[in-house]
Parts: sequence; structure tokens; C-alpha cells
Amino acid sequence: MEAFLAVARARGFRGAALQGSVSASALSAALRRLEARLGVRLLNRTTRSVTPTEAGQRLLDRLAPLVGEIGSALDSINAYRDSPTGTLRLNVPSIMARDILPSIAARFLLAHPGITLDVVTDDAFVDMLAAGCDAGIRYEERVERDMIAMPIGPRVQRFVAAASPAYLERRGRPERPQDLVNHACIRHRFPSGGVAVWEFERRGKTVRIRPDGPLLASTVEMELEAAVAGLGIIHTFEEFLQPALATGALVPVLEDWCQSFSGPLLYYPSRTRMPAPLRAFVDFIKDEGAQRGDGEVRRTK
Repeated sequence: MEAFLAVARARGFRGAALQGSVSASALSAALRRLEARLGVRLLNRTTRSVTPTEAGQRLLDRLAPLVGEIGSALDSINAYRDSPTGTLRLNVPSIMARDILPSIAARFLLAHPGITLDVVTDDAFVDMLAAGCDAGIRYEERVERDMIAMPIGPRVQRFVAAASPAYLERRGRPERPQDLVNHACIRHRFPSGGVAVWEFERRGKTVRIRPDGPLLASTVEMELEAAVAGLGIIHTFEEFLQPALATGALVPVLEDWCQSFSGPLLYYPSRTRMPAPLRAFVDFIKDEGAQRGDGEVRRTK
């Protein structure tokens, strides 16, 4: 039943396997046994997708709440332990996984040795519940509605433009955002396929630039290497660029136009029947936020 739920929710054996500790072949074998026992096909399988049959959808609708109740019942015994146990699964963007979450996760796990933290890195806009996660971390404009959200990590972040000294010596330094149309820019592609528009802000004025250049990539590591090599100007999170800026491998440009924005939010669906590992993490983040004066917000439609 667990195998069926995992595959039906993930719409595929490989996706379900990535979310758990069972191989795709083991999940497939479990589904064949279940269908043979029931005498009904539960999933339609093609080379591109896996979808529930009518019978499978009916079973999924009835089974999911029951499994959730069983999980809640088992989780309730955490109240009798000195510290909670279990797995907390978070869906986070790469900027969080790389530069912000590691130190938070280390402090949390040291305080709660019975909890396992399972971090799924995904820059796409996802339904974190459908992805099998307990909570997600995103920026405010991408947090799903009807979620409880609270600050986590830095309250303010910045986008910074930078280039290598060799590039600036060869091509000159842009003095205003509009100058970038005459420069080689290293561009970023989102998981959706869209290409990032560069935004700059100064004294209430916002300028948006659609850059052009020799490289369009979907990983900041590739973009960073290209910038350090002198291929062009990069524009991304300051945290990504900080090591290269500190060593002088990159030099900031258009510093007066750096755009600031609100930091990330931890979000989750409800306080009721909250799994003990998630409750422990929420309390931990809330305690750290109280020291900085952060608050919890409730998002509505």
C-alpha cells in the first residue's frame, strides 16, 4: 500500500524511489504483487508516465487519509520521549541548500539527535505536499497560499552584478544598468525554461534588463566559473558570489543599483496534527527568530 501511494503521488517509479529508500524495481515488484492480489490494475504505465486507473484513483482517495491517520497515531508517542524522533523532509531552493541551511541544520540536529533531516533541493515551483515533503522553503512571492510561513535565515538578501578584473580591463566597467546591452552577460535559465530578467534598483527606480551573452546555463556553478574565467558579467545572489568577491576573482559592478529583497520563508500547511519533527523544527526556527525580532505570518488567499 505504501508503494502504491508513493508511486501514484509521484506519477512514476523513479520519482517515488528518489523520495524514499526503496529502488524503482522494488516498487514495481510490490505494485505487481498488490495488483495480482486484488485482481485489478491500479496504475496505467507508459514509458513516459504512470497514472492511476479509475480503480487506482478510488483506492488512492480512500487510502491516503487512512495512512495519514496511522502516521499521526504513531507520531503521537513522540510526546512520551525526552526528544522527538523521526524524519523531517524539506523542499528547498539551491541557494538555501548551499549557503543558508547548512548552519541552521547543524544547530538543529545537534539539539535533536533523534531526528533525521531529509533535504530535497529543487529550484522549481513545486507542490511540496504532493512531493512528499513536510515543509518547504521559498521566497515570499513563491510561497503557496493558505500556508503558514515564518522567516528563516537572513531577513534581507541582495542580487549583485560582478565580473572578473580581466573582463573589466578588456571591456570596461558599466556605469548604469542600460550599459549592459553592450556587454557580454552570463544568463540563468530557470527549471521552467524561462530566462532570468536582471533587475536593478536605486532610489525607488527599477530598471529591468534582458541581457545577452555567450552563456545560458541552469546551474550557478557553471555561471560562476564562466564569470571568473572572464567570459562576462554575472548577476545573482550575493551569497553565491561572496567567496569569489572575497578573493578578488570577481569585482562588483553597478554597486549603487544592487537590488535588495526579503529573505526566505519556511512554510507548512497547518499546526493541527503537525508531525513531531516538523513541530520541533518550527519551534527551533521560532526561537532563533525571536532573538532577531522576526515573527510568524499567516498567508491567506
